[in-house]
Amino acid sequence: MSEPIVLTEQLGAVRRIWLNRPQARNAQSQQMLDALDSAFDAARADDQTRVVVLAGQGAHFSAGHDLKQAQAERAEFTVEERWAYEEQRYFNYCMRIWDFPKPTIAQVQGACVAAGFMLANMCDLIVASDDAFFSDPVTHTMGAAATEVLIHPWVLGLRQAKELLFTGERLTAADAKALGLVNRVTANDKLDEETIAMAQRIAKAPPFALQILKKSLNRSVDVRGMRQALSAHFDVHQLSHVSEEYRRTKEAGLASAIQKGARA
Repeated sequence: MSEPIVLTEQLGAVRRIWLNRPQARNAQSQQMLDALDSAFDAARADDQTRVVVLAGQGAHFSAGHDLKQAQAERAEFTVEERWAYEEQRYFNYCMRIWDFPKPTIAQVQGACVAAGFMLANMCDLIVASDDAFFSDPVTHTMGAAATEVLIHPWVLGLRQAKELLFTGERLTAADAKALGLVNRVTANDKLDEETIAMAQRIAKAPPFALQILKKSLNRSVDVRGMRQALSAHFDVHQLSHVSEEYRRTKEAGLASAIQKGARA
């Protein structure tokens, strides 16, 4: 019997949720995304859990969406079908993590690419190993207008987001820390310990105070238009799926884009 695609462990007041497809660099399949959403629902309902850590089993946090599954199962989706699928599983699921009422920490090692970047940045804080790298190369590799949730300018600033997306280049963990994308960088063999220590310290705070503080902090970007901008970009991203550039990529095989992205 195969292991669950998403694992959870309880460490006192901290619940860690693990992406568990290490053999696929934790590529996010439909099944993983559904299981992840359910895992966050369970953590939300559990009064013992005060902080959630999101982590990836194996050498990488997440290399992005499972493009092989997309090619095999959704290549012939209509515009309407693609829109509905991506709105629910890519946009809405991410925003549910952003709006999660308890503090969240992404524990990142290795690749944090495209949808992996998007997912990690739905969390309140990021702790990265010194071998972690961050990128969103899909404009180069797939002819798509970035990922579905354009969180980049809100966590990097506009100019740095443009450079990351226009060039498709990687940010090292040290670069990400210097730019404010990452809160802490630690040695790979200390990542687990450092992340849980931070989570446990946060969990000592009164939970309702944390909940309303997080709501106020998130509202500070909402009042500047973040939520409306993210929603507007999702619509633009869908338009990129019907472009001639994207069509040529699809015909060449989305699976080939995986290899391009892995080298980016």
